[in-house]
Amino acid sequence: MHDQPVLDPLGALRAAGDPATDVYLTGTVFLDIIFTGLDSAPVRGTESWARGMGSSPGGVANMATALARLGLRTTLAAAFGDDMYGDYCWESLSQGEGIDLGPSRRIPGWHSPVTVSMAYEGERTMVSHGHRAPPPEQEPVPACPPPARAAVASLGQRERASDEAPAPDPDREWVARAAASGTEVFADVGWDDTGRWDPADLAELRHCAAFLPNAEEAMRYTRTASPRAAAYRLAELVPLAVVTLGAEGAVAVDSGSGETAEVPALIVDALDPTGAGDVFVAAFVTGSLAGWPLRDRLAFGSLCAALSVQEFGGSLSAPGWTEVAAWWTRAKADPGTPGEALRRYAFLDELIPPAPRRWPLPRAVPTIGFRRA
Repeated sequence: MHDQPVLDPLGALRAAGDPATDVYLTGTVFLDIIFTGLDSAPVRGTESWARGMGSSPGGVANMATALARLGLRTTLAAAFGDDMYGDYCWESLSQGEGIDLGPSRRIPGWHSPVTVSMAYEGERTMVSHGHRAPPPEQEPVPACPPPARAAVASLGQRERASDEAPAPDPDREWVARAAASGTEVFADVGWDDTGRWDPADLAELRHCAAFLPNAEEAMRYTRTASPRAAAYRLAELVPLAVVTLGAEGAVAVDSGSGETAEVPALIVDALDPTGAGDVFVAAFVTGSLAGWPLRDRLAFGSLCAALSVQEFGGSLSAPGWTEVAAWWTRAKADPGTPGEALRRYAFLDELIPPAPRRWPLPRAVPTIGFRRA
């Protein structure tokens, strides 16, 4: 069973009458099967053996898990099949990670979407299969999402009734309602495999407080030649634009205050980048709700993403405060740690005890092959 979070980043801010949920999100949960330790991409007509394998809930579950492991009270609305994969994902998220699945639903006769991810040469290739969940008697996304401090919305390509205009998307209508109720909405985006990269697909940004695409997504949507130019262009559409730069870090432009910030990434040996973007968003949301300065939020997002790529899997690799504390303790004790990095992460001293105790590690079982008795 899930234990209480080892550190509550919002503990000093909580008061009677606050929403029970810190972050609400909705989307598709996949069963992820991850192969690691491949020396190269699979070659047609041959058999490749991977040195490592794991399975875990994926898709929107990556971000939900990352949020929960950082101590935020997380509520997820998603569809789950009634097959073994659905059972495993439901149990892993609700019992293993302590995520509230109250608005989620089980669908009889619907099989869970599945993604196979292969990590090699610092990148990954994914193959997915699934069918859209059948319409339920009531909408899968509640007409009025539960009260929450924040929500994470996934934007991007949407179905079109014609070649000219996007079709109404009921899965996004909750964004405006959440913002109107006082929920701070953070948006990310996925890859547009249609190649349109239509700025109209980002219409919900008018309801959002921040937008966090990666560099390639940001440049394609804004038709700009650099991630920094894209950040400035996006800041015309949303109060805070954050563009992640992969191995180069992240850059942000706050159009309200006029503040800009940029932090480099930590240099690590990357095993599997699956879910690193979700981890960055979760860490940035955590710092935002806690009221941290913009530069600290970027640094924390970059740190958590760097910790995640050193392990395999999406939700499997999401770090919690135990991993953050262990890294910070080692960094301070290592004479080879650059002084700039020590200064950049000095804000962690206010969050993490000088000598952290052996905190428990509440985790979901890291493969569907081994279940709790």
